Amino acid sequence: MKGFLAKILLNTMSKRKRPDLKVPAPYMTEQEKILYNLIQSKQDLGIWSWDIKRETSLPDNVVDKSLKSLRSKLLIKEVVNVQFKGRKHYLASEFEPSSEITGGKWYNDQGFLETEFINFLKDQCLKHIRNLKIATVDTVANAVRRSRVLKIDCSSQEIGDIVRALVLDNDVIEMRSNGLGEFASVPTGRMCYKCRRSPDAMKEPRVGVMAWIPCGVCPRIARCMPGGTISPMTCEYYSKWLDF
Repeated sequence: MKGFLAKILLNTMSKRKRPDLKVPAPYMTEQEKILYNLIQSKQDLGIWSWDIKRETSLPDNVVDKSLKSLRSKLLIKEVVNVQFKGRKHYLASEFEPSSEITGGKWYNDQGFLETEFINFLKDQCLKHIRNLKIATVDTVANAVRRSRVLKIDCSSQEIGDIVRALVLDNDVIEMRSNGLGEFASVPTGRMCYKCRRSPDAMKEPRVGVMAWIPCGVCPRIARCMPGGTISPMTCEYYSKWLDF
Protein backbone atom coordinates (compact mmCIF):
# COMPACT_ATOMS: atom_id res chain seq x y z
CA MET A 1 0.00 0.00 0.00
CA LYS A 2 2.78 2.40 0.86
CA GLY A 3 4.45 1.67 -2.47
CA PHE A 4 1.21 2.39 -4.32
CA LEU A 5 0.75 5.75 -2.55
CA ALA A 6 4.36 6.67 -3.23
CA LYS A 7 3.85 5.94 -6.94
CA ILE A 8 0.76 8.21 -7.08
CA LEU A 9 2.65 10.97 -5.27
CA LEU A 10 5.56 10.79 -7.74
CA ASN A 11 3.20 10.87 -10.74
CA THR A 12 1.38 13.91 -9.32
CA MET A 13 4.64 15.79 -8.74
CA SER A 14 5.90 15.02 -12.23
CA LYS A 15 2.72 16.48 -13.78
CA ARG A 16 3.03 19.75 -11.90
CA LYS A 17 4.25 22.63 -14.05
CA ARG A 18 7.72 23.66 -13.10
CA PRO A 19 8.21 27.39 -12.62
CA ASP A 20 9.89 29.15 -15.56
CA LEU A 21 13.45 30.18 -14.90
CA LYS A 22 13.63 33.86 -15.75
CA VAL A 23 16.84 35.67 -16.50
CA PRO A 24 17.14 38.40 -13.90
CA ALA A 25 17.08 41.97 -15.21
CA PRO A 26 20.47 43.68 -15.19
CA TYR A 27 21.17 45.44 -11.93
CA MET A 28 20.81 49.22 -12.12
CA THR A 29 21.89 51.90 -9.69
CA GLU A 30 19.34 54.51 -8.65
CA GLN A 31 20.87 57.00 -11.08
CA GLU A 32 20.72 54.46 -13.91
CA LYS A 33 17.05 53.77 -13.16
CA ILE A 34 16.27 57.49 -13.38
CA LEU A 35 18.01 57.78 -16.74
CA TYR A 36 16.57 54.55 -18.11
CA ASN A 37 12.99 55.47 -17.17
CA LEU A 38 13.38 58.88 -18.80
CA ILE A 39 14.83 57.43 -22.03
CA GLN A 40 12.19 54.70 -22.15
CA SER A 41 9.40 57.26 -21.71
CA LYS A 42 10.48 58.96 -24.96
CA GLN A 43 9.76 55.70 -26.83
CA ASP A 44 10.81 55.78 -30.54
CA LEU A 45 11.81 59.46 -30.47
CA GLY A 46 14.57 58.96 -27.91
CA ILE A 47 16.31 61.87 -26.22
CA TRP A 48 19.45 63.97 -26.63
CA SER A 49 22.10 63.59 -23.88
CA TRP A 50 21.95 67.32 -23.06
CA ASP A 51 18.19 67.05 -22.48
CA ILE A 52 18.81 64.05 -20.22
CA LYS A 53 21.09 66.15 -18.05
CA ARG A 54 18.63 69.04 -18.05
CA GLU A 55 15.58 66.92 -17.14
CA THR A 56 17.29 64.82 -14.45
CA SER A 57 19.48 67.58 -12.94
CA LEU A 58 22.15 64.94 -12.27
CA PRO A 59 25.84 65.89 -12.46
CA ASP A 60 27.38 65.53 -15.91
CA ASN A 61 29.88 62.90 -14.82
CA VAL A 62 27.12 60.80 -13.24
CA VAL A 63 25.00 60.99 -16.40
CA ASP A 64 27.93 60.09 -18.65
CA LYS A 65 28.95 57.15 -16.47
CA SER A 66 25.37 55.89 -16.15
CA LEU A 67 24.73 56.12 -19.90
CA LYS A 68 27.88 54.15 -20.58
CA SER A 69 26.79 51.51 -18.07
CA LEU A 70 23.25 51.26 -19.52
CA ARG A 71 24.72 50.79 -22.99
CA SER A 72 27.03 48.02 -21.79
CA LYS A 73 23.99 46.28 -20.27
CA LEU A 74 22.19 46.60 -23.65
CA LEU A 75 19.33 48.51 -22.04
CA ILE A 76 19.77 51.57 -24.27
CA LYS A 77 21.40 52.31 -27.61
CA GLU A 78 22.84 55.36 -29.30
CA VAL A 79 21.25 56.29 -32.63
CA VAL A 80 22.07 58.83 -35.33
CA ASN A 81 19.75 61.82 -35.54
CA VAL A 82 19.89 62.98 -39.17
CA GLN A 83 19.08 66.56 -38.17
CA PHE A 84 21.80 66.77 -35.50
CA LYS A 85 24.47 64.19 -36.24
CA GLY A 86 26.92 65.71 -33.77
CA ARG A 87 24.58 65.08 -30.84
CA LYS A 88 24.44 61.87 -28.82
CA HIS A 89 20.88 60.58 -29.04
CA TYR A 90 19.68 57.65 -26.92
CA LEU A 91 16.81 55.20 -27.29
CA ALA A 92 15.61 52.32 -25.10
CA SER A 93 16.69 49.06 -26.73
CA GLU A 94 13.15 47.74 -27.21
CA PHE A 95 12.27 50.59 -29.60
CA GLU A 96 13.22 51.19 -33.21
CA PRO A 97 13.94 54.87 -33.93
CA SER A 98 11.21 56.95 -35.57
CA SER A 99 11.69 58.08 -39.18
CA GLU A 100 11.83 61.61 -37.75
CA ILE A 101 15.15 60.58 -36.21
CA THR A 102 16.60 58.35 -38.91
CA GLY A 103 15.11 60.10 -41.96
CA GLY A 104 13.50 56.82 -42.98
CA LYS A 105 14.52 55.28 -46.29
CA TRP A 106 16.09 58.53 -47.46
CA TYR A 107 19.10 58.22 -45.14
CA ASN A 108 21.64 55.45 -44.52
CA ASP A 109 22.75 54.13 -41.12
CA GLN A 110 25.38 56.85 -40.87
CA GLY A 111 22.76 59.55 -41.35
CA PHE A 112 23.74 60.55 -44.89
CA LEU A 113 21.22 61.26 -47.63
CA GLU A 114 20.77 58.34 -50.07
CA THR A 115 21.09 60.55 -53.16
CA GLU A 116 21.53 57.71 -55.66
CA PHE A 117 18.45 55.84 -54.41
CA ILE A 118 16.35 59.02 -54.36
CA ASN A 119 17.31 59.93 -57.93
CA PHE A 120 16.52 56.38 -59.09
CA LEU A 121 13.09 56.57 -57.44
CA LYS A 122 12.49 59.99 -58.98
CA ASP A 123 13.15 58.54 -62.44
CA GLN A 124 10.78 55.64 -61.77
CA CYS A 125 7.99 57.93 -60.56
CA LEU A 126 8.49 60.28 -63.50
CA LYS A 127 8.25 57.35 -65.92
CA HIS A 128 5.00 56.11 -64.39
CA ILE A 129 3.44 59.58 -64.31
CA ARG A 130 4.26 59.93 -68.00
CA ASN A 131 2.71 56.54 -68.79
CA LEU A 132 -0.40 57.33 -66.76
CA LYS A 133 -0.78 60.80 -68.33
CA ILE A 134 -2.60 62.02 -65.21
CA ALA A 135 -1.68 60.38 -61.91
CA THR A 136 -2.33 60.59 -58.20
CA VAL A 137 0.19 59.65 -55.53
CA ASP A 138 -1.66 56.37 -54.98
CA THR A 139 -1.65 55.39 -58.67
CA VAL A 140 2.07 56.17 -58.91
CA ALA A 141 2.79 54.16 -55.74
CA ASN A 142 0.81 51.19 -57.08
CA ALA A 143 2.65 51.37 -60.42
CA VAL A 144 6.03 51.39 -58.66
CA ARG A 145 5.05 48.35 -56.56
CA ARG A 146 3.80 46.41 -59.60
CA SER A 147 7.05 47.09 -61.45
CA ARG A 148 9.01 45.34 -58.66
CA VAL A 149 12.11 47.37 -59.39
CA LEU A 150 12.62 48.09 -55.68
CA LYS A 151 13.95 45.57 -53.20
CA ILE A 152 12.17 47.42 -50.40
CA ASP A 153 8.56 48.57 -50.22
CA CYS A 154 7.84 52.29 -50.26
CA SER A 155 4.62 53.58 -48.72
CA SER A 156 2.28 55.95 -50.56
CA GLN A 157 3.44 58.70 -48.22
CA GLU A 158 7.07 58.12 -49.20
CA ILE A 159 6.19 58.05 -52.89
CA GLY A 160 4.31 61.30 -52.28
CA ASP A 161 7.53 62.83 -50.95
CA ILE A 162 9.29 61.86 -54.18
CA VAL A 163 6.47 63.17 -56.41
CA ARG A 164 6.44 66.53 -54.60
CA ALA A 165 10.22 66.71 -55.04
CA LEU A 166 9.61 66.27 -58.80
CA VAL A 167 7.22 69.24 -58.65
CA LEU A 168 9.98 71.35 -57.10
CA ASP A 169 12.38 70.09 -59.80
CA ASN A 170 9.90 71.49 -62.35
CA ASP A 171 9.53 68.02 -63.93
CA VAL A 172 5.92 67.56 -62.82
CA ILE A 173 2.90 69.86 -62.59
CA GLU A 174 0.65 69.62 -59.53
CA MET A 175 -3.07 70.39 -60.02
CA ARG A 176 -6.53 69.52 -58.76
CA SER A 177 -8.81 67.37 -60.87
CA ASN A 178 -12.01 68.88 -62.23
CA GLY A 179 -13.28 65.42 -63.19
CA LEU A 180 -13.54 66.36 -66.88
CA GLY A 181 -11.62 65.37 -70.02
CA GLU A 182 -8.17 64.05 -69.19
CA PHE A 183 -9.07 64.25 -65.49
CA ALA A 184 -12.09 61.94 -65.86
CA SER A 185 -10.28 59.04 -64.11
CA VAL A 186 -9.48 61.17 -61.05
CA PRO A 187 -12.20 62.21 -58.57
CA THR A 188 -13.04 65.92 -58.59
CA GLY A 189 -10.91 67.90 -56.15
CA ARG A 190 -8.22 65.21 -55.82
CA MET A 191 -4.63 66.41 -56.20
CA CYS A 192 -3.00 64.91 -59.27
CA TYR A 193 0.18 65.19 -61.31
CA LYS A 194 1.17 65.53 -64.94
CA CYS A 195 4.61 65.51 -66.60
CA ARG A 196 5.88 68.84 -67.80
CA ARG A 197 8.83 67.62 -69.86
CA SER A 198 8.78 65.81 -73.22
CA PRO A 199 10.09 62.20 -73.55
CA ASP A 200 13.25 63.47 -75.27
CA ALA A 201 13.92 65.87 -72.42
CA MET A 202 13.99 62.93 -70.01
CA LYS A 203 17.25 61.79 -71.62
CA GLU A 204 18.91 65.14 -70.95
CA PRO A 205 20.73 65.72 -67.64
CA ARG A 206 18.83 67.79 -65.12
CA VAL A 207 20.48 71.17 -64.67
CA GLY A 208 17.68 73.10 -62.97
CA VAL A 209 18.40 75.39 -60.07
CA MET A 210 17.09 72.84 -57.54
CA ALA A 211 19.51 70.20 -58.85
CA TRP A 212 22.46 72.24 -57.61
CA ILE A 213 21.39 72.40 -53.97
CA PRO A 214 20.65 69.59 -51.47
CA CYS A 215 16.95 70.47 -51.48
CA GLY A 216 16.73 69.24 -55.09
CA VAL A 217 17.23 65.62 -54.06
CA CYS A 218 15.66 65.77 -50.60
CA PRO A 219 12.22 64.10 -50.71
CA ARG A 220 11.30 65.59 -47.33
CA ILE A 221 11.56 69.18 -48.52
CA ALA A 222 7.76 69.52 -48.55
CA ARG A 223 7.88 69.19 -44.73
CA CYS A 224 10.83 71.54 -44.33
CA MET A 225 9.89 74.80 -42.64
CA PRO A 226 11.46 77.30 -40.23
CA GLY A 227 11.09 76.08 -36.66
CA GLY A 228 9.93 72.61 -37.74
CA THR A 229 11.48 69.21 -37.07
CA ILE A 230 12.98 69.55 -40.56
CA SER A 231 14.23 73.10 -41.02
CA PRO A 232 16.72 75.03 -43.22
CA MET A 233 18.25 76.37 -40.02
CA THR A 234 19.15 72.87 -38.77
CA CYS A 235 19.91 71.20 -42.11
CA GLU A 236 23.58 70.21 -42.20
CA TYR A 237 23.59 69.77 -46.00
CA TYR A 238 22.07 73.20 -46.66
CA SER A 239 24.59 74.86 -44.32
CA LYS A 240 27.50 73.18 -46.11
CA TRP A 241 26.09 74.30 -49.48
CA LEU A 242 25.86 77.91 -48.26
CA ASP A 243 29.47 77.79 -47.05
CA PHE A 244 30.54 76.41 -50.44
